[in-house]
Amino acid sequence: MTRRGGLVGVLLLVLLIGAGGRALWLWLDRPIERVSIRGELHHVSADYLRSRLAPLIQGQTWLSVDLGDLRERALEIDWLAEVSLSREWPNALTFELVEQVPVARWNDDYLLNPEGEPFAFGPVSLPGDLPDLAGPAGSGAEVLAYHQRLASRFADLGLGLTQLRLEPRGAWRFQLDDAVWVMLGRNDREARLARLAAAWQRQLGSQASHIRYIDLRYPNGVAVAWHGETEPVGEDEAEGS
Repeated sequence: MTRRGGLVGVLLLVLLIGAGGRALWLWLDRPIERVSIRGELHHVSADYLRSRLAPLIQGQTWLSVDLGDLRERALEIDWLAEVSLSREWPNALTFELVEQVPVARWNDDYLLNPEGEPFAFGPVSLPGDLPDLAGPAGSGAEVLAYHQRLASRFADLGLGLTQLRLEPRGAWRFQLDDAVWVMLGRNDREARLARLAAAWQRQLGSQASHIRYIDLRYPNGVAVAWHGETEPVGEDEAEGS
């Protein structure tokens, strides 16, 4: 065989391999027909997640789909904290999903995970014992951490901390046992909380059902607004009533 004939043969072989490889690719790169979901799901259903994942894979094919891009888009779905994907022969994708863990309500329309990151909860039934927190954008971790400290403190008094609010200008207020609101303010919070604990143990705890709110934003003592009254009264006046 001449050298020229050998080159022609090699070129023909490359073309045949190339054509065969393309045909194999086209045969393998078929439309995605099945999606499997794995992972422990306690709050959101697999059917809900499939309905949110389906638009992401519409028109995609098994080999051509970009798994990295698909993962990033899937992470935008409510309730998903982590996503990993794999291809399953011959035309399926498997999603390994890690669900968000809700620890608090946030600004009415969101939830917080343990890191204080907000996420939308969508059409999902929520646990009934989540505390209700609120604050400016980006303050989720701060408010959650302060709630944990306050909740531990009031647990020693047999009280539950059901709501906590951080106002835009930095003032705090909270609700005890779904009933009494406490205006804590911005400054001297530790001293104010100590005065509240003392007043609660001395008198206010036994009259909690009659209290509308407690205002701690005073240099000394506390002010109490009782149900049926329009203005708060000082602690000494309350004790004499």
